[in-house]
Amino acid sequence: MTAQSLQGRLLVATPSLADPNFSHAVVYLLEHSGEGAIGIVVNRPSDVDVADALPQWEPLASRPRVMFVGGPVQPEAVVGLGSSRGPLEHLQEVSEGVAVVDLRGDPLALISDVAEFRLFVGYAGWGEGQLEVEIGKGGWFVVEARPEDVFSQDPEDLWVAVLARQGGVWRTISKNPSLN
Repeated sequence: MTAQSLQGRLLVATPSLADPNFSHAVVYLLEHSGEGAIGIVVNRPSDVDVADALPQWEPLASRPRVMFVGGPVQPEAVVGLGSSRGPLEHLQEVSEGVAVVDLRGDPLALISDVAEFRLFVGYAGWGEGQLEVEIGKGGWFVVEARPEDVFSQDPEDLWVAVLARQGGVWRTISKNPSLN
């Protein structure tokens, strides 16, 4: 059983994490319980424009306006994350400033209420106890998330930026060219 939920926090891949799917990954955790965890890799922009993949959502998309690779699980699934200016019926809050957007809704109905918006294909998933084992083996740093992490306009540099703001040895890791 999970002692404390990590929902709404970031997993930052350590240099020792061997899985190539998560090299330098920053994962925002959507759910975390004793049954497992679901997260979205937030720093992997793809080459696919939102306008080409889901044109109805393009007016809401934050820069860069591309689809992001959210993880290796169900790459055909699309997840929308948004930051709202208040509670809305088509949003399920994950943490303060970040919510899952119901993509079955009308994007135009949300345009004045959603401050930031991003689309992800696929997600990262862990079974019961799996994430805790990976954290225990030093595969992930667990840090507080900021809404601007999820919607960063410079996602390729997010791994370095998140580690650098932690200070101490983490800052050293972020500045070591052999590790980033």
